[in-house]
Amino acid sequence: MNTTSVHSKTHPRDAAYPVIIIGAGQAGLAMSYWLQQRDIDHLILEKAATFADGWQSQRWDAFCLVTPNWQCQLPGYPYPGDDPNGFMVKDEIVAYLQGYFDFLKPPVAFSSPVTNVVKTGTGFQVDTPSQTYTADQVVVACGAYHTPFTLPCAAKMPATITHVHTRDYKNPDQLPPGDVLVVGTGQSGCQIAEDLHLAGRKVHLCVGQAPRVNRRYRGQDVVKWLDDMGYYHTTIDQHPEGKNAPKATNHYVTGRDGGRDLNLRIFAEQGMQLYGRLQDADQNGLSFHDDLHQNLDYADEVARRITDSIEKYIQENGIVAPADDNLHSEYAPPVKTRLDFKAANITSVVWATGFKTDYHWLRLPAFDGSGTPMQKRGVSPVQGLYFLGLNWMHTWGSGRFYHVGQDAEFLSKQIRQQREMAQGEATMSEAV
Repeated sequence: MNTTSVHSKTHPRDAAYPVIIIGAGQAGLAMSYWLQQRDIDHLILEKAATFADGWQSQRWDAFCLVTPNWQCQLPGYPYPGDDPNGFMVKDEIVAYLQGYFDFLKPPVAFSSPVTNVVKTGTGFQVDTPSQTYTADQVVVACGAYHTPFTLPCAAKMPATITHVHTRDYKNPDQLPPGDVLVVGTGQSGCQIAEDLHLAGRKVHLCVGQAPRVNRRYRGQDVVKWLDDMGYYHTTIDQHPEGKNAPKATNHYVTGRDGGRDLNLRIFAEQGMQLYGRLQDADQNGLSFHDDLHQNLDYADEVARRITDSIEKYIQENGIVAPADDNLHSEYAPPVKTRLDFKAANITSVVWATGFKTDYHWLRLPAFDGSGTPMQKRGVSPVQGLYFLGLNWMHTWGSGRFYHVGQDAEFLSKQIRQQREMAQGEATMSEAV
């Protein structure tokens, strides 16, 4: 990676910065773009040795976007490639971000994990292991996926079983010979299950209550249909689920090999063993809830609701489109509520059970009782503190390449306004 640790040209390292951004992923870089546009001096603190470390070190080898490339719209740097309807693979995503970094030339201090943020009068003190900074305003742009989470029953399984969280999964060869249990059917779980399945590994998949979506419908990617219908511009205030929208599990689908559906019924017909949600474990095996069919039915119903809404849009607008050519399956796999480790030759478990947030270093009254940031389009109740890049912070695209730049632009206006107010108050104080 072509990255260097650079600092603000107008201040030494230990001086006060008008703005400090925490995190050099796409959100932090987008924020830097808009602060540069408004000529507001700032510094990005990044805990890793390079930018966008999550994309580089915390994705599996076959990882690819599930949204089309045309949705890569970082501010000032839209997708520059020749396949806007394709899906960038891991190396292409990193190259896109590298190009943005080189274009932006942001002021970043790498290998600078933030260990403490406290309020100091009208500003903030921001500590790292090697340096203490002060800032008038702080933007937290480090996402919400901090600590890998696995179910407590993992500790009850035999010591001979290998455990890998999705954050650390790379490829099928990483796992020992034998059958693999994948726990969780969000986007990562289903894509990794397919990755193992395509490699010829026997997969046992715990099916949760995640929805699915068809990749295409009537000749066009479903994402394009939904964009045409205005869905991605719906704000959280307009969303039927309201404040619960950020808690919803993402629909499983893939952009692999040009994009396709992930239909678990078809996987089961091909030999993948499906179960309901994991209930418990012991030294001999696993027990499951008997909700497999309900969970598969729910995923199918969500997919149908989406295509039905698209069909309604097509009919109401007189759009000429080819017939639906999706593959469908009504296969109902047998329900099994018990699995023996030895009989099934289970040697490894991939935990696709998500992450927990960890803002312990942010010692400010900016969280609700569950530890979730309190914010309105990124503006927190703590004056001068902002969040950026969170899921459904304003729209569906807030935590993605698509709309993170729009949210960063909005926050840059709030930051400028706050600076102008503070400068005005300082001028009045001097006059008195």
